Amino acid sequence: MTQAPARSRPSRARHDREIIALAVPAFGALVAEPLFVLADSAIVGHLGTAQLAGLGVASALLTTAVSVFVFLAYATTAAVSRRVGADDLPSAIRQGMDGIWLALLLGAAVIAVVLPTAPFLVELFGASDTAAPYATTYLRISSLGIPAMLVVLAATGVLRGLQNTRTPLYVAVGGFVANAALNAGLVYGADLGIAGSAWGTVIAQCGMAAVYLVVVVRGARKHGASLRPDLAGIRASAQAGVPLLVRTLSLRAILMITTAVAARLGDADIAAHQIILSLWSLLAFALDAIAIAGQAIIGRYLGAGDGQGARDVCRRMVQWGIAVGTVLGVLVLVTRPAFLLLFTGDSSVKDAALPALAVVALSQPICGIVFVLDGVLMGAGDGPYLAWAMLVTLAVFTPVALLVPVFGGGLTALWAAMSLMMTVRLITLWLRTRSGRWVVTGATR
Repeated sequence: MTQAPARSRPSRARHDREIIALAVPAFGALVAEPLFVLADSAIVGHLGTAQLAGLGVASALLTTAVSVFVFLAYATTAAVSRRVGADDLPSAIRQGMDGIWLALLLGAAVIAVVLPTAPFLVELFGASDTAAPYATTYLRISSLGIPAMLVVLAATGVLRGLQNTRTPLYVAVGGFVANAALNAGLVYGADLGIAGSAWGTVIAQCGMAAVYLVVVVRGARKHGASLRPDLAGIRASAQAGVPLLVRTLSLRAILMITTAVAARLGDADIAAHQIILSLWSLLAFALDAIAIAGQAIIGRYLGAGDGQGARDVCRRMVQWGIAVGTVLGVLVLVTRPAFLLLFTGDSSVKDAALPALAVVALSQPICGIVFVLDGVLMGAGDGPYLAWAMLVTLAVFTPVALLVPVFGGGLTALWAAMSLMMTVRLITLWLRTRSGRWVVTGATR
C-alpha cells in the first residue's frame, strides 16, 4: 500500500515532462500561424479599405480550404508515432512521405479548382464590387501556395509523430518573419500592391515547405526509407484521413451555424460574437497544444505495445486538460471587462458580450477534457468513431442553436448552446475512452 504512490510519482513526472516538452513548442507554433494573416492585414490595410476588404474575403476562403485538410497533420501524426513506438523509424518516415505525397496531390487539385473559379468564389462570399477584384487577385496568386501549405501540414504531422514539436515552432516563427519582410518589400518596395502581399505569402510558404522537406529527406536517407511515391501508401493515408475530414467539416459547420445565428440576433450581438470567437480560438490553441502532445505520445505507446502506459498517460493528460481549462476559465472570468475594452467602446456590444463570456469561462474545464480526449483518440487512430461522434454532436447542436432567436436569450443563450455542444462531445469521447476499444496496440491499427 505504501509503495503505490512512490511508483506513481515517477510515472506522473515522466508523463508531465513528455507532455510539456511536446505541448509548449506546439502551442508556440499554433499561435504563430494566425500571425500570417495578421501581418498581411497590417500591411495591406495601408493600401486602402477596398484592398483590405478583398484580403479579408480571400483569406477566409483560403483558411477554409486549408483547414479542411488539417487531417493531413492529424492522421500522419498518429501513423508515424505508432511506428516510432514500434521502433521502426524507416517505416515511420515512409508513412510520413506517403502523407506528403498525398498533400501534393490534394494541393494540385485545389489549384485546378480555385484558379478558374476564383471570381465566382469571391462573389459567393459576398465581396463588394470594389473589393472583388482585389480578392480575386489575392486568391488566385495565393492558391499557388496551397500545395506548400498542405505539405507543411503533412510534414508537421511527420515531425510530431517523431516526437519533435520544436522544429515546427522554429519553422513557423521563421515563416512569419519571412512573410512580413517579403510582404513589406513587395507591396511597397516593388509597388505590387495586394499582389505583392499574395506573392510574399506564397514565397514564405514555399520556403517553409522546403525546410520541412529537407528535414524529412535527411531522415529518410539516414534510415534508408524510400522517397518515391507509393500508391498503396498514399491510398492508405487518404483512407485514414476521410473520417477526420468528416469530423473537421462537422466542426466547421457548427462554427458557421453559430455565426449565422449570431448575425440574426442584431449588430451588437454579431459584433460581440466575433470578439468572443476570437478569444475562444486563442483558448483553443492552448488546449489544442495538449491534444497534439496526446496524439504523439499515445501513438507511440500503442505502437510499442504498451496499452496500460497509453491509459496512464491518457489519465494524466485529462488532469492537465482540467487544470489548464480551469486556469483559462478563471482568467477569462476575471479579465473579461478589460479584455472587451481592447476591442470596443460600444456599451451595447459590451453588455451582450459580458454574460456570454462568463458562459465561455465556465465551460473551459469541459473544453480542456474534450481537446485532450480528442487528441488521445486521434493518436490511437480512432478516426471513424471521431467522425460519428462529431456528426451526433452536429445533429444535437443544430436545432438548439437555430431555436435561440425563437425563444430569446440572445448571445448568452447561443454560447450556452456552444457549451452544450462541447458537453455532448465530452460525453461521446468519454464513453469511447472508458470503453477501452481505442487501445489497439501495434505498428498499425
